[in-house]
Amino acid sequence: IAADETVLPVLQSLFHAPKSLNPRRHTEEVTAEAAEVFRLIADNMRQWQAQPAKIAHFLTKLVFCLFAEDVKLLPHLSENGQGIVSHIIQQSRAKPSRFPDYMQRLFRAMAEGGDFLLHSIDYFNGALFEDVAAAELSGEALTELAKAAKLNWDALEPSIFGTLFERSLDPRKRAQLGAHYTSRDDILLLIEPVLMQPLRAEWERIKRTALLVRTRHDKAKTGKTRTHARNELLELQAQMLARLQGITVLDPACGSGNFLYVALQLLMDMEKEVITHPLWTGLQRPLPAVHPRQMYGIEIDPIAHALASIVVWIGYIQWRISNGYGNTLKPQDKPILETLQGNIVCQDAILPDIDIDGTVHRPLWQETDIIVGNPPFLGGQRLRGELGDDYVERLRDYYEGEVPGGADLVCYWFERARRQLEQGKVKRVGLLATNSIRGGLNRQVLQRIKGTGDIFMAWSDRDWVLDGANVRISVVGFDDGSETQKVLDDLPAVHINPDLTADIDLTGVKALAENQSLSFQGVIKRGPFDIDAALALSMIKADPKNKAVLKPIANGKDITDRPRGKWIIDFGVGTPIEEARQYRLPFEYVETHVKPVRQKVKQAKPRENWWLYQRPCLGMRKALQGQRRYIATTRVAKHRLFVWLTRDILPDSRLYVFAREDDYFFGILHSKLHEVWSLRMCTYLGKGNDPRYTPKTTFLTFPFPYRPGSEDLDSPACRAIACAAARLHRERDAWLHPPQARASALRSRTLTNLYNALQVFRGQAKGKTPDAAGDFAPRLDELHRALDVAVCEAYGWDAALLDDDEAILRRLLALNLQRSRG
Repeated sequence: IAADETVLPVLQSLFHAPKSLNPRRHTEEVTAEAAEVFRLIADNMRQWQAQPAKIAHFLTKLVFCLFAEDVKLLPHLSENGQGIVSHIIQQSRAKPSRFPDYMQRLFRAMAEGGDFLLHSIDYFNGALFEDVAAAELSGEALTELAKAAKLNWDALEPSIFGTLFERSLDPRKRAQLGAHYTSRDDILLLIEPVLMQPLRAEWERIKRTALLVRTRHDKAKTGKTRTHARNELLELQAQMLARLQGITVLDPACGSGNFLYVALQLLMDMEKEVITHPLWTGLQRPLPAVHPRQMYGIEIDPIAHALASIVVWIGYIQWRISNGYGNTLKPQDKPILETLQGNIVCQDAILPDIDIDGTVHRPLWQETDIIVGNPPFLGGQRLRGELGDDYVERLRDYYEGEVPGGADLVCYWFERARRQLEQGKVKRVGLLATNSIRGGLNRQVLQRIKGTGDIFMAWSDRDWVLDGANVRISVVGFDDGSETQKVLDDLPAVHINPDLTADIDLTGVKALAENQSLSFQGVIKRGPFDIDAALALSMIKADPKNKAVLKPIANGKDITDRPRGKWIIDFGVGTPIEEARQYRLPFEYVETHVKPVRQKVKQAKPRENWWLYQRPCLGMRKALQGQRRYIATTRVAKHRLFVWLTRDILPDSRLYVFAREDDYFFGILHSKLHEVWSLRMCTYLGKGNDPRYTPKTTFLTFPFPYRPGSEDLDSPACRAIACAAARLHRERDAWLHPPQARASALRSRTLTNLYNALQVFRGQAKGKTPDAAGDFAPRLDELHRALDVAVCEAYGWDAALLDDDEAILRRLLALNLQRSRG
């Protein structure tokens, strides 16, 4: 009968089909729907004030039971074909108080083996059913659970279910530390080269040898010769199987186990390939023996830890059933779920425990062959806010001299894995991070890896989709230097530098003394000191002396977009509260809006000095004194843009400023040479999409044509740069602010739109840009080209260099090293 989608639900109800009738339903859709149902159940349980860990343990047992029911490890009732768990759920909906009693009895039967509802229950055991407690659910929750029971649990995708389920139970936990759903393709990107590549190479070698032996076997003219060849084939087969069945994998930030599941599945796939290969035709076929006991994990979050083992077991059982080995899942007198003592542990992976008596217990990383994983990435500046001052201080003390104090959280996993390699406790490592691992303080952990071993595989800057948003990641594989084949961004490489490049190694550049005391980050306020212009002007009108503490403020958006027209209350550096109180209206505003925010911070100084900025930047203020203007650039932006700001504008922390007011200096900063250098030396913030300008690694290392402070601004070379820079600023500013333009027309006149259009004009990007920006882009290209040529001439370099970014970097690197030697 041909039936459309409106008829299918009716047919389903007529035949009492407990599962979806759509076999084409994608496994990821089923997985996401299952996780969503359990989110609703968890929300319902939280209303009864159940603890997240308790919710997780109970629902994890339910998840496994629904899966076991669908794969026929739990019985189905003969009278209606309904699974035993689905039957309990259905019968409890009218009287929810029955549910915990029935489930507890089922859990006990699964823990020990026995009878339940006149059906024999197999011996499951495992840590999962040591606790047989079951929670009472509301009628609403049981209705949701009944929906979950009708899903195709045998189609679950373990590599993503664990993470989705984990989020549904406690979505804040992993989000805090940057852990996230990692797609199967991203996992394979790491596991294939680190775990599987050596195994596949060994398998190819054994196949070549076995082919020669097989030929000899098939051509043997005597039984003795054939038997000898047969024994050789069995030995070769056993050798490869022993390799697969003995290799061990550790994920030291395993979350809900998705990396471990994929690793286990790949090993099982390869084991089956070895067992069933035609080379062994006529020989006794062994049973597969790759097992979850080969997987190890560390996870600090108890919810994720509870899920990890189940994800691995579900994946293992799924594979055995789908590959025809389901009849071997019930070994005689042994549990279906073996207790894996110490395989996946719940502990802090990077910081030791300290007893009351001062005894230090180092975090135990199990000795394995392979380490893989996706450690949590959390920017160095966010560590204290997320982890607390005490934890961060202990962490930095423990890794002093190994991991820089301001490094991202992920760096501690890289260093810990490096230690394992150095101590001979692991053979190969593969870890994933945001692409900020390549630069700044973070890069020092990769330099240490290169010092005691080597990087053999990397993706330096790869696009990654996380929750629908684009993220930039780096993938790094490293060992003790044994691997001779190196691959960078899927291409062969002779060597891989600590900044994950294969060409010019810029990791040895030096900060130049001549560039000191010229660049500064804007003020860090830590509180809502910003106010609208209208309010600021009204305060000045009420009392003109208030103008001394009221200033226009600029942040990154004011540069890349249209100016917001914001002002800020600024009591300066170290101003006593008695003096600040003399500016009555501004002080009252800060007392009302800022003080409550500051009272909640952990650090004593900003809490006590609530009327002052957390970092008021005394050095910047002194450097800008006497200047009529200064140069500013956004800390994080798609395009490296430099603008002029007048001295009365206070820059906030999203800006870096330069204490120079001459067009020559502006021109050097806005040249292609400085842009190429900054893009290579920069780091990436957060999700790693846009480059972050970092003065320590970018500006302080950049060699200007002449040492700052010693240049002759009246020389022809400097004047040529100054003229080109002034022209660029003048014409660009005229485009941004055309006379008598309507407000609606000005909205699209932004530097971001303009430089997007410039990229499109140059063929470096595609996309539609505003007409006004597209019209001006050819002229903007001319202006920048003229500036770049003038800068090249000041260095004494041919302008042809501008078409070769690598040549620019080589010249600047040589100049940096020359200057650093004095």
